[in-house]
Amino acid sequence: MGKAISGESMVEVEEPLSPAARLFQTRQFNCYIIAIIGCKTVFNSNVIKAGLEHTLIKHPRFSSLMVADKMGGEMRWIRTKVNVEDHIIIPNVDPNMGSPDQFIESYISNMTKTHLDDSKPLWDIHLLNVKTSEAESTAIFRIHHSIGDGMSIMSLVLACTRKTSDLNALPTIPTKKRQRSSNSGRFIRLVSYIWFVLQVICNTLVDVVMFIATSAFLRDTRTPLKGAPGVELSPKWFVHKTISLDDIKLVKNAMDMTINDVILGVTQAGLSRYLNRQYGEGNAEEDAAKQKRNNLPRKLRFRAALIFNIRPSMAIEALADMMERKSKTKWGNYIGYALLPITIALRDDPLDYVREAKAMVDRKKRSLEAKCTFLSAKCIVNLLGAKVAAALSYRVFSNTTMSFSNVVGPVDEISFYGHPMAYLAPSVYGHPHALTVHFQSYMNMMTISLAVDRDAVPDPHQLCNDLAESLKLIKDAVVKKGLAQESVQW
Repeated sequence: MGKAISGESMVEVEEPLSPAARLFQTRQFNCYIIAIIGCKTVFNSNVIKAGLEHTLIKHPRFSSLMVADKMGGEMRWIRTKVNVEDHIIIPNVDPNMGSPDQFIESYISNMTKTHLDDSKPLWDIHLLNVKTSEAESTAIFRIHHSIGDGMSIMSLVLACTRKTSDLNALPTIPTKKRQRSSNSGRFIRLVSYIWFVLQVICNTLVDVVMFIATSAFLRDTRTPLKGAPGVELSPKWFVHKTISLDDIKLVKNAMDMTINDVILGVTQAGLSRYLNRQYGEGNAEEDAAKQKRNNLPRKLRFRAALIFNIRPSMAIEALADMMERKSKTKWGNYIGYALLPITIALRDDPLDYVREAKAMVDRKKRSLEAKCTFLSAKCIVNLLGAKVAAALSYRVFSNTTMSFSNVVGPVDEISFYGHPMAYLAPSVYGHPHALTVHFQSYMNMMTISLAVDRDAVPDPHQLCNDLAESLKLIKDAVVKKGLAQESVQW
């Protein structure tokens, strides 16, 4: 399909854009993935440049241009020679500035006002040697969503890192343990399987109908967290806060749940605290009393677009092999969405938030909603075009309130081209939500990363604090009820 070019240029390889990549090229979903990396040492830009040349730009998507076909106008990926220096931005900053944390936040927010140059591969990395409260330096990866989904891109970024304790070893990512098969009789297992299949069929039908209704007319309640029309074009503000992964595991083990159940419960509790305060705002003398009572409206419809990885998990080893040996690891956008109702209410028992979250997640696990949304979007793009698919997807997102995702990270300290990493805070912008909540684990920490439209969320740090405080209340309730001991070793 391509042609060989002599000299230093690489061989051109043409490949049509996938349906999802075409969708992310539309105006309504011109999305970018942001990965904020805090490091414990000052950046050596030459070392990072050399590292990128030996890893990232060997990946086909990070060394390809998006070019329209001359015959039919179809967009294609075409491999090109990459000059790494064109993608590394090192701003001249004052190392002794007064508010470095706020400067980093403002810098990243200003990045959302600009677009990547489509005459080059659609990614860049900004290196800021500014000491903040958490790190000696900060790197910001910006990657267009058409290159790949968040799971694949974050896995690829991690494939560019190595363990700090062994600079030849790739990061270790925890894997899910398989559930043991039941020892019950064959008849009982058969009945259980049939009941499970029936639940999946019924739940899928209900979820698909709700998804269609949401694209047509079913809107969430207008709350302070609901974005205004055109919110996808507004600049976004990114904040993050680190909480204890051990505290989450304590609750998880005590209540026999998953980490995802716990963080969804924490999210429900934190959002409820935040909204209760927002609805209670008024006369300053009355604020203290109002915050102690329930100010929330009744019957709130508040839903999150929950992001699912459709493919089997991408091994970091396979991605590292892709960059080194050009293997054919499955790449692209393989994500589906499920609409998850979020309970906004004040509970006397903080553990109720986690129990309700588990019930909702278990219900979604017995549904093929995410796979149906992925396949339907793919079919609509192929049959009716990316603009029609984008219009339908836009209605679903604009009629819901927020996005939510959770990614498992390394269990050991890792280094970004020789620079030990302090934290990792990924997120996304360019979709019609005023609030995106992302959880990213790293070592014994969990980073809460928020991307917000400040017209809807003027105080994102307060929302981060509410989420962190909710985890504390839930953990304290577990300990108080004797379900676990705070000194448990993991």
